[in-house]
Amino acid sequence: MEHIHGSHDKLLVFFSYLIAVAASFTVLELAGIVGMSKGKRRGLWLGSGAVMMGMGIWSTHFVGMLALKLTVPVAYNLMAVLLSVTVAIIASFVALLVISLFKRGMLPLFGSGILLAGGIFGMHYIGMSAMQIGVTYKTGYVFLSFVIALAVSVAALGMSSNLMVNREDGRRGKKFISGLVMGTAIVGMHYTGMMAATFEHASHSWLNTGVVLNQKWLAYVIAGGALLTLGLSILGIYISRRFSSKDTELLVNEKWYKSLYENNQDAIVSVDLKLRIIGSNPAATRITGISEMELKEQPLISVLSLVAERDQEPVRELFAKSLAGEQASIETRITHQSGRTVDIGMSVAPVVVDGQVAGIYVIARDVTEEKRAKEQNQYLAFHDELTGLPNRRMFNQLLAQTIEVHRGSQEPFAVLVMDFDRFKIINDSLGHLYGDLFLQEMSSRIHRSVVNEQLTVGRMGGDEFALLCRFSRENMNVTAIAERMIAAIEQPLYLKEREIYVTVSIGIAFFPAHGQDAGELLKNADTAMYEVKKNGRNGYQFFSDDLNGQLLEQLELEADLRKALERNEFTVFYQPQIRADNNEIIGVEALVRWQHPVKGLLPPGLFISAAEESGQIVELGNFVLREACRQMRQWHDEGGPLIPVAVNLSSQQFLQYSLLEDIREILRETGLAPKYLELEITEGMMMDATRSSGILNDLAKSGIRISLDDFGTGYSSLGYLKLYPIHKVKIDRSFISGITDSSNDRAIVATILTMAQHMHMQVIAEGIETKEQLEIVVDSGCQDIQGYYYSRPLAADDLKQKYMFPLEASK
Repeated sequence: MEHIHGSHDKLLVFFSYLIAVAASFTVLELAGIVGMSKGKRRGLWLGSGAVMMGMGIWSTHFVGMLALKLTVPVAYNLMAVLLSVTVAIIASFVALLVISLFKRGMLPLFGSGILLAGGIFGMHYIGMSAMQIGVTYKTGYVFLSFVIALAVSVAALGMSSNLMVNREDGRRGKKFISGLVMGTAIVGMHYTGMMAATFEHASHSWLNTGVVLNQKWLAYVIAGGALLTLGLSILGIYISRRFSSKDTELLVNEKWYKSLYENNQDAIVSVDLKLRIIGSNPAATRITGISEMELKEQPLISVLSLVAERDQEPVRELFAKSLAGEQASIETRITHQSGRTVDIGMSVAPVVVDGQVAGIYVIARDVTEEKRAKEQNQYLAFHDELTGLPNRRMFNQLLAQTIEVHRGSQEPFAVLVMDFDRFKIINDSLGHLYGDLFLQEMSSRIHRSVVNEQLTVGRMGGDEFALLCRFSRENMNVTAIAERMIAAIEQPLYLKEREIYVTVSIGIAFFPAHGQDAGELLKNADTAMYEVKKNGRNGYQFFSDDLNGQLLEQLELEADLRKALERNEFTVFYQPQIRADNNEIIGVEALVRWQHPVKGLLPPGLFISAAEESGQIVELGNFVLREACRQMRQWHDEGGPLIPVAVNLSSQQFLQYSLLEDIREILRETGLAPKYLELEITEGMMMDATRSSGILNDLAKSGIRISLDDFGTGYSSLGYLKLYPIHKVKIDRSFISGITDSSNDRAIVATILTMAQHMHMQVIAEGIETKEQLEIVVDSGCQDIQGYYYSRPLAADDLKQKYMFPLEASK
């Protein structure tokens, strides 16, 4: 059978390529918009997109067919043409549906590609069958056309799905390049299929009727229509995308607002112009305890009952202001559904739409913890954290207010300043924890014993307290108040399983006689308090003008004290310790004296307390220790009796971590053997058994002797004797002074002597001033004596002549 040969119209081929590129670009645009669409809109885009895409692919195919010019006229079966269009649309619908439901992976991609390729392949060959002419196909080219259709489908699906998943990659340039590639592949598939066809005169079509078309003009009309349709489709997609973008932006903004509304930690309640609640967020439920459903559609007035009654009217006014376009706020308290109260900060803001108030927002924040913290800070600003008493700031304010009240009438009132005696020893030896417990207990005792509505006690700092007495003149009995406090404080206190006794010194000043302002009153009461300490502690003292002079003198003394060490104004005196049965010297006690350039020789009672307050006691104590060791070693080298020297340790010295090393260094420096050094300690230094025992044991292991001074006057004395390495006990002068008149004092001395004998301790009685005292002590069994009966403290040269080398002095 004779074959019919033909040629292609190059312009129509070019138009078919343009249609293929436009169709491909349309597919990519549709992929993006389908991916962003939801619900019915998605279905609408799938349907219309399938028609546009199918018509575009079909137009590429049909224009390509019409571009073929055969030597004989060709009729086309209209039903077959319509069928091919239908197949193209169905294939496009399947393609878009597959793209919209696409899952990543090679297997789903390949399977979807086969479905789409089958639709394109079927459309092409059904369209070819519409030609009323005999057609045979070359199998190889047919297969190749299917492979190209499959490659086109897989590529189209891959790029489309990528644009859907990664929308940031959907730039116009990338889509255009992808459209060119896909268009080339589609045209290549079509013309490969055309190459597979061989045309013959005899018709083998399954339909015998057809329409003879003017191929050239029909091709141009279809090409122009297709390009116009696809162009309008792309324009429509672009416009739709812009609207969709706006809708998406509005949707995103709405979601942002909704997220802000729902996740806000502040309660937000939306109210319309009728003051009816139209919405609330979860925070509103949390703060009020009322669910969103219960709040919704309720009149705002119904939840006003939650507000504290005193604030209900101001809150109503707040709502009225907001409806008038003003923003206002208030702090109030509401009752939660559980019954607990919640402090809130409430703001009411108008909702303005087109310049008109459309409703209001009620915004509330739970400030319960914030308010509690603020109140706590306010409390701590005016109260002592340890004791809960008013602090110095608050006490000064109360004192200033009281002065203003009394200034006109000059009605007197009293200010008391008190300080616990020997608190520093307790704090240093037991530690700050027990020092705090001590202060808490003492403040409670003061409060329980004297405080009422007319009395205010405050902690001024450290162990210093103050009392403001606002009694009227006829009811004021400050003496009784002071005595009640002293009685309460001197009761025993148990710390670290030890019974501790403390005393208090109290100074008293009166308005207006002793001061016209808070500072002057407190200063004068403080001066009176220090006078009590100077005179032996444990008592009270009224301020007087004489004390001002004494205070100035004391301040001058403290100023001079700071320079005294630098000027070598201190010297050491020695009081001998005598064996009563043979009157031989058995030791000496080193006692410091101050050779003041103006006031002359001053005893330690006038400056030791000042040295302790100023922190110079450690340096002064080390000076005495070094000088005493040097002097004793010198007497030993000169052939004097090999006796020890006793040196008092202050509590601050005793608690120095470098104490042992300092003493060892002094002994090395002076050359005195440790057994000739005797350290006198007081019971107050040993309240912290763990620390004290370690220090004393280290000293004793070094060969130094330990003497317990003022025995019987401190805390739990008997307990110390078995805990510590004590070599000697000194009977306090307070027992000796009354020994001639008091049987109790004699019994105490006898008991101490008996106890020491059984514990193999040496005992020395100090403060012996009369022969009668000496005889009683000796008869009780004590031979070691120290006191004025034998000698006052002497300068080193005088002691040397009288006791160290008496024979040389007599020559």
